[in-house]
Amino acid sequence: MKYVRVYADETGESHYEDVDVELTARDFAPPAPPMYISALAPSTDSAFIRFPAGWDGDWHPTPHRQFIIFLTGAFAGETSDGERRSHGPGNVVLLEDTTGKGHRARVVGDEDVLAMVVQVSG
Repeated sequence: MKYVRVYADETGESHYEDVDVELTARDFAPPAPPMYISALAPSTDSAFIRFPAGWDGDWHPTPHRQFIIFLTGAFAGETSDGERRSHGPGNVVLLEDTTGKGHRARVVGDEDVLAMVVQVSG
């Protein structure tokens, strides 16, 4: 499994990074058969979020270290180094650029974007 990380370097520039997650077979929910799962990580809060069609977030750092799991709709993001990526249903992004120039993002198309936000410690 993979997710995308957005982070700020020591000069405040934000960047994308692809992260591979190792999944290991475990008896996670007996008596169900084993399933593949990553290492568990602590989280602090979670919420569902809706970005309405037309939403446009100019340059900003993320307010918390957090995962965004996209459920519906299409999102376009850009880091301060100029890289642009699209995100849609099933995509997972870890936002860690809590300092520096931040990133910008907007809803693409006429459909609202529904997502889940999971804030993580660290």
